[in-house]
Amino acid sequence: MKIELRNIAKKYEGRENYTLENINLTIEHNDFCIILGPSGCGKTTLLRMIAGLNSITKGDLLFDGVRVNGLTPKERDIAMVFQSYALYPHLTNYKNIAFGLKVRKERKDVIDRRVKDVSKILEVEEYLTNKPSDISGGQRQRIALGRAIARKPKLFLMDEPLSNLDAKLRESMRTELVKIHKMMNTTTIYVTHDQLEAMTMATKIIVMNNSIIQQIGTSKDLYYRPINLFIAKFIGTPTMNIYDGELEGNDFISKDKTIKVKLKNDQIKKIKNLKIKNISLGIRSEDITFVKTKTSANTKSIATIVEMLGKEQEVKFENKNCKTTMTTPSDLEIEFYKEYYLKFNPEKIHIFDTESTTRIN
Repeated sequence: MKIELRNIAKKYEGRENYTLENINLTIEHNDFCIILGPSGCGKTTLLRMIAGLNSITKGDLLFDGVRVNGLTPKERDIAMVFQSYALYPHLTNYKNIAFGLKVRKERKDVIDRRVKDVSKILEVEEYLTNKPSDISGGQRQRIALGRAIARKPKLFLMDEPLSNLDAKLRESMRTELVKIHKMMNTTTIYVTHDQLEAMTMATKIIVMNNSIIQQIGTSKDLYYRPINLFIAKFIGTPTMNIYDGELEGNDFISKDKTIKVKLKNDQIKKIKNLKIKNISLGIRSEDITFVKTKTSANTKSIATIVEMLGKEQEVKFENKNCKTTMTTPSDLEIEFYKEYYLKFNPEKIHIFDTESTTRIN
């Protein structure tokens, strides 16, 4: 199913301002589309409008080219999976999976076949006679997914379905969800504040902040070509190193004069053509290396913290008020409170307009 949102807006009764406004978006058939953003950015409100659980104040919502603003959730042929599982505690897991089919008055043999097929896919066959209280959180989430899948809807909507699971379970469920999506060949819209879920699962990511869509793209688009400073800081762990400064000649100079970076000709030309005074330079932690000489370095900093992360380690450096995070192999020895010369990969530098926050190059 293809989903189109045209100038969608939401305003709650009694409120002066719109919660969402001018949302324009196209989700293609079979997309695994993730709406990503911090708490309160409007992502769940948007999902509920697509589901029909929240009314649309302005704009048009189209499913396969047909306007569905006035249709009930039942009439939209969707299935929704919630953070809280939303299972019926008095029913067996079999009956929970079968519930939607029973409401649609499917034949008993069809219901039985669907429940057994879905439970086999999700590996919950042995728990069908149990009730939700008798199984783990991960298993309950599988039952909730099974109920949605069994209906074979045209659209899956998921609202932070993995947030109640522990880290190991979330990892395994991410893999399962991607497999299920490919198997079902159904459009999926998934809401989360967890960028790891978005980066590993989505075919398309919609990043929201302050009720506005900031950027739409693939994981690589967002990571390697952030459209503004919010995306640059929000996407990626650790966050991108950002320094505020100015263009002096052909060099970026940070405000505290601790960082000097020679910019490329096309970057310099854009900055001058746009008459931008204050610029911000961004660099990912993995794009910084040690160098032996001060003359070839972009900054000299002191190593203050080393965080071991397995095969990698994050090293925090400080110079006056300037802080830099660098990612190195974990077997590289770092001496605390020793000065290091740091070099930025010139091909990996990002330049932003500090005032508008938009990307320059």
